[in-house]
Parts: sequence; C-alpha cells; structure tokens
Amino acid sequence: MENEKLFCKSGGCTAKLGAGILSRVLEQLPRGPENPNLLVGYDSKDDAAVYKISEDTAFVQTLDFFPPMVDDPYIFGKIAATNALSDIYAMGGEVKTALNIVCFPEKMDLNILGEIMRGGAEKVIEAGGTLAGGHSIADTDVKYGLSVTGIVHPDKIYTNNGARPGDALILTKRLGVGIICTANRVGEASAEAMEAVIESMTTLNKYAAECCKTFEIHACTDVTGFSFLGHLHEMIDGQNSCHIYANQIPIFEEALRHADEFLLTAAGQRNRNFTSPYVRFENIPFAMEEILFDPQTSGGLLIALAKEDAPALLEQLQETGAPARIVGEVTEKADIEILVS
Repeated sequence: MENEKLFCKSGGCTAKLGAGILSRVLEQLPRGPENPNLLVGYDSKDDAAVYKISEDTAFVQTLDFFPPMVDDPYIFGKIAATNALSDIYAMGGEVKTALNIVCFPEKMDLNILGEIMRGGAEKVIEAGGTLAGGHSIADTDVKYGLSVTGIVHPDKIYTNNGARPGDALILTKRLGVGIICTANRVGEASAEAMEAVIESMTTLNKYAAECCKTFEIHACTDVTGFSFLGHLHEMIDGQNSCHIYANQIPIFEEALRHADEFLLTAAGQRNRNFTSPYVRFENIPFAMEEILFDPQTSGGLLIALAKEDAPALLEQLQETGAPARIVGEVTEKADIEILVS
C-alpha cells in the first residue's frame, strides 16, 4: 500500500468543468413548476440548494467530489471531505448528515480506500455531523467526496449575491493552493509549502462560519475551483462593482515563484478566459494575477458585510488562527466590475 500513489492529471477543484461550459449546459435544462419552498436553486450560482420545510427550518443540500491532488490517501480523504462540508458553512448552515461518494478501481489495494474514507469520516465528525452511508462504483481512477445535508433558519441564509455598496470584503484563507499542488506534482514545491497548503485544505470553514453568527452577513461564498476572481464575479452578480486591494490578499508566498515559472493549471487558464473581461488590473505582476485566477481546493470564505463591522469580525477570525484579511470593498456599479490595484 505505501508504494501506491494517487496520481491524477487534474486533482481537487482543478478538475471542475469551466464556468462558461457549465453555464451553457445549465441554461438548456428543462424547468419544472416553480416551488415556493425552494429558496435557493442552481439558477442562483450559490454554493448549495436550500429547501424550506417549516417556518424556522430549511434543508441545505450539497455534494462535491473529485480526484486526488495529494499522494497520501488519508490526507486526500480529509481534504475532499473538508471541501464538501464547506458549502454548508458558506450558506450559514449547520452540518447534520453526510453520505460518501466513492469511485475506486477494483484492482487497487482496498486499504487505500479505507484510508481515504477514514480521513473523510474524521472530518464529518469534527463538523458535528453523522456519516449516514454512501454509494460506490468501480472506476479507472480514484474519486471521493460527500453529499452533505445541513440545516439553516430560512431568514438567516447567506446567499452569494447580496453584497451592498460600501461593504467590506473579508477572505479567510490564503490563495495559491492550485499552483503549489501543481508544482508539487513535478517535484518543485518545498515540503514547507505543501505542509502549509495541506493544513489550509484540511481546516474546516466551520470555525470562520461560527465567527460570522453574531454579525449581519450580506453575502458569503467559499473560494474553490472558479478562483478568487471567479467567485467574486458571481458575488458581484452584475449588480455592483468592487475594488480589491492586491497587497492585502493572503497568499502562499511560494506560489508567486511557481507562477513566474509557469507552473500553472489548465483550470486557472479557463478561469482567466472566463473572468478576465470583468477585471481590470492596475500595476499587478503576472504572478499575482495568476494567483487570483488560481483554482482553490477547500478554500476560505469570502464574506461581504458592513464596513463598520468588518474590523470586529476580522479580529474574531484571526483569534481562531485564520490568516483572514480585509481584501477589498464593494462599490457602486461602474464600467469595470472588478478593479484590482
């Protein structure tokens, strides 16, 4: 078992379909009768679906799975589960149950599968949820994730498009995960950088979400495969504009060097192609641009709230150990949607 590695051409959230392709497919789907209890559906570009079951309770439903981006099966299981659970927190919800999603080659050592699922189970338990079952299929490549159900009060849902002009934007985790994992696959990433990236990818957004409970959150999303700028574009949603402070964004510093060496992901280039028409960079180095388009696996929360509340939330987030920063502000709608300077 210890000699087997979980190699993958595009692991983690770099394996996502591009936002442009996905949008075109979703636009063609038939729509049934409108259901007033479906509070959030796929047409809103939110992180999870929300279905109201009573005046004070709604289900939050999500699923996420992907191929490995690290060789250690146990660590991969922890990362995949942390990533899947994150969507519940991005909606303001509380994790209740989870189901395993497993694709696994029949000829591969089953101890590897056991380690993957052990890592996932530990994260579900840490989230306060119950692992209730799952489904598996034989496949040529390893893939793993979770279908997760949570609950939220119908009046306390965090949508991703409620940001208002004057809001501050807070990011709770560092960027550059995809670039460093790419560098690691070709033996260029340092052990220290990979250790830091793995720690980030296995940190539940539960703790950041708990800090948000005492504040009025206008919008929230988790930054994953569509990149910081891609998810920010969804948050702005054509309603407003925003100004991002490049020197305030938390990043893995080693990612800058790897980006300058063109150790990039195909998903990052898809993100650039799709999102760049909405972005203007002013005096931003190429490497930093790439980090802003870099697909993140199990990334942090991007939070919009009133500017006067932001310092207090930031202090609470940093007390949990999060490398959170105020990274920008929402502005009135202008000619360019996202200004990065």
